[in-house]
Amino acid sequence: MGAVRDDCFAAGDALMCLDAAIAAIATRLTPVTGRESVALADALHRILAEDLTAGRDVPPADNAAVDGFALYFDDLDPEGESELAVAGRIAAGHPLDRPPRRGEAYRIFTGAPMPVDANGGGPDTVVMQEDCVAADARVRIPPGVKRGANRRKRGEDIRAGDAVLARGTRLSPADIALAASIGLSSLPVHKRLRVAVFSTGDEVCDPGEPLCEGGIYDSNRYGLMALLQTLACEITDLGILPDDREKIRTALAAAARSHDLLITSGGVSTGEEDHVRAAVESQGRLHFWRLAIKPGRPIAFGTLAAGGREAVFIGLPGNPVAVMVTFLRLARPAILRLSGARDAAPLVFRVPADFAYKKKRERFEWMRARLVPDAGGHLIARKHPKDGSGILTSMTESDGLVEIGEAVREIKPGDLVDFLPFSEVMA
Repeated sequence: MGAVRDDCFAAGDALMCLDAAIAAIATRLTPVTGRESVALADALHRILAEDLTAGRDVPPADNAAVDGFALYFDDLDPEGESELAVAGRIAAGHPLDRPPRRGEAYRIFTGAPMPVDANGGGPDTVVMQEDCVAADARVRIPPGVKRGANRRKRGEDIRAGDAVLARGTRLSPADIALAASIGLSSLPVHKRLRVAVFSTGDEVCDPGEPLCEGGIYDSNRYGLMALLQTLACEITDLGILPDDREKIRTALAAAARSHDLLITSGGVSTGEEDHVRAAVESQGRLHFWRLAIKPGRPIAFGTLAAGGREAVFIGLPGNPVAVMVTFLRLARPAILRLSGARDAAPLVFRVPADFAYKKKRERFEWMRARLVPDAGGHLIARKHPKDGSGILTSMTESDGLVEIGEAVREIKPGDLVDFLPFSEVMA
């Protein structure tokens, strides 16, 4: 009699490595959404559908960087204190009402335009009010002022004609502010990806309902919908489907007719009640479904054909931690690609490990960890004490994931490891 397997990752057929799965997603998926124009206030996290070019300079004119006094540098005594008449006041939106003259200073406020004479010249320097003494319409300026001090130049941020944002950018608050600075009130973006989300299982209940004996509340579906909201998807909640192959097949076929992506958790393994995989293969195909990763070995990626069109299918594992981890590292980039986003890998940081760990070769693993300061105040990765793929609290009590490549066999305290902050992939 053969030995009983105590490793859920041990199976007869070969598992696909993570890089091969990511490459399969990248080569098989292209943007599927159309485009539309949305108001600037509604553009957060939307995907830009065309390059943006500035139609104006930013700032549009030379202006003061501080509150103080605008003056001609050449009117200052290079060796000692200077005194000038204060001949005007300039505030933001209220330029000087006459051309400036040599020998004069002008009270000026942050953001106010520098005065310009008829020849295009004018005061070229702003002295901070804290460095001056003003009284009786005159101001005394100390020596040591530098030419051009505290003066912002026209177009020093953006020049008319500059490319400012590239097509495929997932718009951040800074991107939206930048678009506003060049006068845009709306932006061309890809339409929202239409995603249908469902769970399966006779034991699964919606929160708020009475639990049946042996039942569990459906945390996966609500977690997935929350993650999809961060990606600006148009979400349809199909609810919980029963453990019935024909009903699952019918529901998938209906959803595929009007959605770009179908995503679920559970039901894609090899158990007798795992009907989702068979339902997908009956009306489409799976490009992969078992990866050499932990957590999350049973993850399926494929397509369904219905109503003369195809929808992408992603079947995530059933355990809640595995659902979130595989979503962040596999489903999320697939969704961004379908939505028209440029490839933009999240930032991964190298930090010292505060733990020892051994793993199998040829398997990619993720470990939940917090960043904590060591005795010298430097951040180190501390492994969460509970590493089961059903321990959802390990996600809320961690700052991110330690990523351990296939070739790594052992980690010792002090070894540098790759750390992926949740802030990189959950916002």
